[in-house]
Amino acid sequence: MDGGLNRAEDGRAKGARARGLDRALDMLDALASARRPLRANELATLLGAPRSSIYELTGLLLQRGILEDCGDGRLFLGDRLYLLGAAYASVSGRQAAVNTALSRIVEDTSETAQLCRLDGNRYYVAAMKEGSRPFRISTDIGERVPFTWTASGRLLVDHLSREEIVAFTEPGDFELPGGLAIDRERFLDEVEGARAAGHFTFDSALDSYTHCFAVPVRREDGKSVATLCIVAPRDDARRNHAAYLDSLKRAAEALAPHLADAR
Repeated sequence: MDGGLNRAEDGRAKGARARGLDRALDMLDALASARRPLRANELATLLGAPRSSIYELTGLLLQRGILEDCGDGRLFLGDRLYLLGAAYASVSGRQAAVNTALSRIVEDTSETAQLCRLDGNRYYVAAMKEGSRPFRISTDIGERVPFTWTASGRLLVDHLSREEIVAFTEPGDFELPGGLAIDRERFLDEVEGARAAGHFTFDSALDSYTHCFAVPVRREDGKSVATLCIVAPRDDARRNHAAYLDSLKRAAEALAPHLADAR
């Protein structure tokens, strides 16, 4: 009997630790998405979590350098995360393959090259190498935006049906900053066309002078787990359209085996 009680208590303790770890990771994600310091009570509200558990976790994470105190009760990601990221980048074969792919694209095109992915239903730039031209176009790594705003978004959801894509969006995803609407049916048609073509390009919906190229990096089952992208001035994009796509597709083919087990 006592052995059974001990096993039950041990199971509850393990469950509590797992929930605490999940909540801690959710806190880090929330701060990364906000891209600004937040107070513990703001994190509790965002996560729908008890304030007591958030305060307890923030204390532990502050002690380990995972979070840092920005003053006035505001918290942000700590410098220990930078050290962990640097260790990952120095050892990871996957990251080395990504860096090689981006470098080859820049060598071919002189344009800014990016690796883009989804985090849930949000698009973000996961890695980038700036172009070698004097005029450079760059994007903040890690900033999350609706996938509907991007060339890559058409490819990152092309394994889904039209109905599934609509269900995957959130209110407001078919509206650009400034209130300009994205035609939903046209977007869904573009997803199907991008899947058939193996790429998608368009004049950026977010500014008036760039053209975006995106090519999928696919697993063996056909799902696009990332895209390789170029953001180029429109005049250069028109002159070099075929060459840019060729460079992206060769780099994506070489990179695909290294992302074979990516989610």
